[in-house]
Amino acid sequence: MSFLLDSGVSKPIIFNFFNLKDQLSIHQTEINHIQGLGTDAPVESLRSTNNTIIIGEAVNLNQDLFAIIDASINFVPSLGIPIHGIIGYDIFKDFVVEVNYSRKFIKLYNPQFYSSKFSNKCRQLPLSFNNKKPLIEAAVSINKLEIPVNLLIDTGGSDALWLFEDSTQSITIPDNTYDDFLGKGLSGTIFGKRAELESFRLSDFKLKNVNVAFPDALSIQKEKIHALRNGSLMGGVLHRFNWVFNYKSQWVAFKKNNYFNKPFRYNKSGIVMQYAGVRSVKTFLGIPDEISPNTNSQSSNTIRFSSSYGFEIVPELVILEIRPSSPADLAGLKTEDIVLSIFKLIDTSKSDRTVLWSRWETHQNDCGTRWRTYEISI
Repeated sequence: MSFLLDSGVSKPIIFNFFNLKDQLSIHQTEINHIQGLGTDAPVESLRSTNNTIIIGEAVNLNQDLFAIIDASINFVPSLGIPIHGIIGYDIFKDFVVEVNYSRKFIKLYNPQFYSSKFSNKCRQLPLSFNNKKPLIEAAVSINKLEIPVNLLIDTGGSDALWLFEDSTQSITIPDNTYDDFLGKGLSGTIFGKRAELESFRLSDFKLKNVNVAFPDALSIQKEKIHALRNGSLMGGVLHRFNWVFNYKSQWVAFKKNNYFNKPFRYNKSGIVMQYAGVRSVKTFLGIPDEISPNTNSQSSNTIRFSSSYGFEIVPELVILEIRPSSPADLAGLKTEDIVLSIFKLIDTSKSDRTVLWSRWETHQNDCGTRWRTYEISI
């Protein structure tokens, strides 16, 4: 099984396990409910104790976990790879965990034998905990004012930064924002506003023009948010550093990597897609059969092509969300459209290779089949 390593969860949660080739046995179960982010009701699950989990050479013989039976709770369409669950605190509490984003590996160390000798490029900060979730001190700049914040380290989130609006601490939503789909939690869809921070500081490392999202109150009201927590530090910032987490000694060490100066990107089209299986595509194979040279300098050579076709299996992408008033919305794209192809025209005269427009070919099944082509200026 494949798990997301998510420092934002206290107990392992498994889902999407109905099509496993091997039998999955969970022990000593009882009905339970899990409340996650989103506006929907808590999700029914089976709470199970006394399970065995093996990760590499690490073995836990007495693992508690939650199993979600609802097949609609599934992150595969969003991520495009098989994911059967999320695991967090139970890994971090028993090991020193090294997460190296630049070299793409995770290492687990026995805390008794771990030597914490870091180079002068590393910084070390204390960790505090609430409900088994790690909090770290940082600072954000809003309206030219630097504000200290306590952030949940959330390795399972793909955004850069979430902040909770709080006028008493001067954490206010900037003027230049737009409403957007932020993602899906265990308890439904999360919406909010997106903006850009002047800067974000972690120790003496400073990032400028940082993406930030402000989830709306309805999406987070059912989640028990600690009073001193001001938001979440997520993958869009985390991957710019390499990390060592030591929960037992309550500290985290980090140093910037080659992603540090990578610019923050925005979804300018307004389209959120998800994986929806595979489809068979008929492809024209333009293979030249014969090239006939022409001795006349005023004429071109003759190339004859065979009319042969091939079939290939490709991923099928479906539009999950369209941001209101976005270029995609104004062009007429709809949710549940199947994306057939995407072309983009690039202005090569500019150093940043600006995308002038994208052409999306889609097809939608409702009261029949319609094929449509759109040009979206982004």
